[in-house]
Amino acid sequence: MSDQYDVIVIGAGPAGYPCAIRAGQNKLKVACIDEWQNHDGSYAFGGTCLNAGCIPSKALLESSELYHRAHAEFAVHGIKLTGVSFDVAAMQKRKAQIVKQSTAGIASLLKGAGVTALVGHGKLLPGNKVEFTDKDGNKQELTAKHVVLASGSVPTELKSLPFDGKDVVDSWGALEFDAVPKRLGVIGAGVIGLELGSVWRRLGAEVVVLEAMDAFLPMADKAVANEALKHLKKQGLDIRLGAKVSGADKTKDGVVVKYTDAKGEQTVTVDKVVVAIGRRPFTKNLLADGTGVELDERGFVKVDHECRTAVPNVWAVGDLVRGPMLAHKGKEEGVVVADLIAGLHGHVNYDLVPSVIYTAPEIAWVGQTEEQVKASGRAYKVGSFPFIGPGNTG
Repeated sequence: MSDQYDVIVIGAGPAGYPCAIRAGQNKLKVACIDEWQNHDGSYAFGGTCLNAGCIPSKALLESSELYHRAHAEFAVHGIKLTGVSFDVAAMQKRKAQIVKQSTAGIASLLKGAGVTALVGHGKLLPGNKVEFTDKDGNKQELTAKHVVLASGSVPTELKSLPFDGKDVVDSWGALEFDAVPKRLGVIGAGVIGLELGSVWRRLGAEVVVLEAMDAFLPMADKAVANEALKHLKKQGLDIRLGAKVSGADKTKDGVVVKYTDAKGEQTVTVDKVVVAIGRRPFTKNLLADGTGVELDERGFVKVDHECRTAVPNVWAVGDLVRGPMLAHKGKEEGVVVADLIAGLHGHVNYDLVPSVIYTAPEIAWVGQTEEQVKASGRAYKVGSFPFIGPGNTG
């Protein structure tokens, strides 16, 4: 293995691997380092998105939606089914196969672009050097003209309700349930909480969603958020806003979650709790002393509008930096950085990053909301049209 490269990318998630591939396509000598390890001990590229986020969650969303439609909606189409049931193990097997195929595809793409894929941990050292520790613990010092930090993010833990991997889990744990919980508590009514809550509600769980904020989906247009809330409640999600969780007790009857809302102190008893209050940048053992790379007060790596850190030729992209924690945003940043390194033009328009929540119905938006435009003081017009109206637009 060489110890000198044009570009070393630390992280092979949706921001890191596109960066490495584009840099390879730009005829640069590239290495991409990643240490993702699955529960079975296997290593895989693709980061959280492919292994424990976007891809597996969409697989379960599709499986659970098909079951729900067969059980509750097919009859109106004249499709009569009897004895409709589901097999969680089969659903999980399909999900695992999709993840395996996706991550194997990343390894093939890296190889095709001439990228050296290194399994292990990467740590930035002063002077644009990288300490690479392989999966057996062997260390090697690598050098590069450019280093791109793309180590991603991890779930945020509630101090009052720490993960135990069994009864209180993060989003990855909620994707691995081997049976449908009778009662499921979800802390956080954001993208992750609503998607995971939808999966297990469709399969029969009683789902309570506790959201600390008084507003539902405040990042979306208010009219869209209000309509989505009506649909989700109709589907059986018990969404409680302004509910601030203070802790939980494990009892023989389940996990008793304590929270406070406008009515005062409350409790709800569930069998499993999913904490989905957001994610934080993953910088553990990423930066050695003296690198000069700066973090802000929230732990994000400080970068300019082109993802340059304060250190020449050290870049950072994806969930590690400011902006929405979205795979496609990270991918665009990674490609742009690879082009800038190669002396080409690159630009990300952060005002036009789309957002989607894959519930039913799906919730999506792009650009500013009406509330943001109104706050800016600009004159504007609102247009809306019900889906029921078009009928025949031909």
